[in-house]
Amino acid sequence: MLEHNSHKIIFHADDDQDDRLLFLEAAAELDLQLEVHQAEDGQKLLDYLYRNPSEIPEIVFLDINMPVKNGFECLKEIRNAENRLKHLRIIMLSTSSSPENIELSYELGADFYAVKPSTFQGLKRLLASIMSLDWSISKTNKEKFLLA
Repeated sequence: MLEHNSHKIIFHADDDQDDRLLFLEAAAELDLQLEVHQAEDGQKLLDYLYRNPSEIPEIVFLDINMPVKNGFECLKEIRNAENRLKHLRIIMLSTSSSPENIELSYELGADFYAVKPSTFQGLKRLLASIMSLDWSISKTNKEKFLLA
């Protein structure tokens, strides 16, 4: 089971600097009372997770196409971990709406797949809905797997 932090931490891994900045701005505008950590590639995300076992994020937002280690490779490594990392809530956040990417994400153990919104307001709505999810029932509701 996930240990909850005294303050909420979420992690966003995306190689696009503009997307990382917009993500930070959306989280700040929503006043979600959380700390956002970011990395520009999958290996840096994994390095953070392994080096900071006392700061396990509530949710990881994971882009698919990143250098060094892509989102699928990160997801697979996290789900195969021998420690509490394998219980992280992971949202694949990608511009791709490819059924193959969605299905692979699901097969590898993602909790949700979200297509990156094309507007800042859309991103804020997406973040707000994800942060308000009832995780106890969402795992069993496969209809809500794709968030667009």
